[in-house]
Amino acid sequence: MRHVLTHMRAPQTDSRLSPAVRTLKPSATLAINERTARLVAQGREVFRFGFGQSPFPVPEIVVEALRRHAHEKAYLPVQGLPQLREAVAGYYRRTEQLNIGPDQVMVGPGSKELMFLLQMACEVEVLIPAPSWVSYAPQAGLFNRPVHWLATDISDDWRVTPEKLTEACREETDRPRLLILNYPSNPTGATYDAEQLEALAGVASEFDLLILADEIYSGFNFAGEHVSIARYYPDGTIISNGLSKWCGAGGWRLGTFVIPETAGWLRDAMAAIASETFSSVAAPMQYAAITAFNGGPEIECYLADGRRIMRALLRYATQTLRAAGADVCDAGGGFYLFPRFAGTVAAKTSAALCERILDEAGVAMLPGSDFGQPPEDLTARIALVDFDGASAMQAVAQLPEGVDPDEIFLRRHCEAVVNGVDRLCAWVSDGKGV
Repeated sequence: MRHVLTHMRAPQTDSRLSPAVRTLKPSATLAINERTARLVAQGREVFRFGFGQSPFPVPEIVVEALRRHAHEKAYLPVQGLPQLREAVAGYYRRTEQLNIGPDQVMVGPGSKELMFLLQMACEVEVLIPAPSWVSYAPQAGLFNRPVHWLATDISDDWRVTPEKLTEACREETDRPRLLILNYPSNPTGATYDAEQLEALAGVASEFDLLILADEIYSGFNFAGEHVSIARYYPDGTIISNGLSKWCGAGGWRLGTFVIPETAGWLRDAMAAIASETFSSVAAPMQYAAITAFNGGPEIECYLADGRRIMRALLRYATQTLRAAGADVCDAGGGFYLFPRFAGTVAAKTSAALCERILDEAGVAMLPGSDFGQPPEDLTARIALVDFDGASAMQAVAQLPEGVDPDEIFLRRHCEAVVNGVDRLCAWVSDGKGV
């Protein structure tokens, strides 16, 4: 017994962990969501600007499709349900005029998992714009893939420029590289127009890059005019999408990849890995997703109303932040803003800044350093989604078509977000951060 107890009390070690995992931390976005939930449970008033879950309900037409298929229980093909792959291919033929076939489509349990499989399958240097979503670089680290951060600047609305991309690729031109391009962007809200994408595609073609176009927020391009870079670089672009953002179904865990015909080797490798890991995505979710990707008037109305709300909300937040002295670019889509507070607050790092703001103002944000920015750059990501999206959608449907909500609407139907922005800006304007 003494031996058993001694063994049980022995300190735990990480000797059995792989080196790549020993330094891995929980995803920053998930961690802030759990932390703020604990603070709220303790009775703290917290404005939850840390986690970027869609505030809007899943469209009823898609929910009804899930009800109809709840009985489906068979394992489906690893690459995805054929009817769903055809619906996804049809979506891109309809919205992007791309010649996509169903064999190019792969379905996974969230686009995040498909990105993980991609990085497992490809031995590449990963080019990631800074700032970028928090999981790209950690996934690369898990497979010891070298990461090259592409510096961007707020004067360019945090976009990658052809010049920066060329500079990154000029050395060792035969090195295989993967460029991750996310737009509308998490964390900045910036997007690209056709001319900018065509210029980037020209550089990608010159250096034979593989592009992962993370277009998960494509449905929330505020102009309703999202353009995929695959239009200009079809043989080298993987398009990532899913139901989590534009369809409000993050918890359903269904993502899609469109892989070029020229990269069939990659599709087959990812499918082989999937067959040994998740096997297939839940059958009811795949059947329901057909309705989402087939689109139609109800889906289009849902997207238009959601865009109206988010466009007005982010415009209000941008104007209020600028009035308080923050530097912030206009958002072209999505749920986020990425203000810089340099000169308005006193803090040595963005992490320290966010800790102060949470402690003193009750506003939970994520520091720019979590998104690849230098720690001393006083930036933060604000996710403006803490409101009842179902109620807001019902209300915006009563407004004339094409009319965005005004401030009175936002204060009534997005109260926590507006109050949180006001609280943050008051803290900055009153000099409490100095």
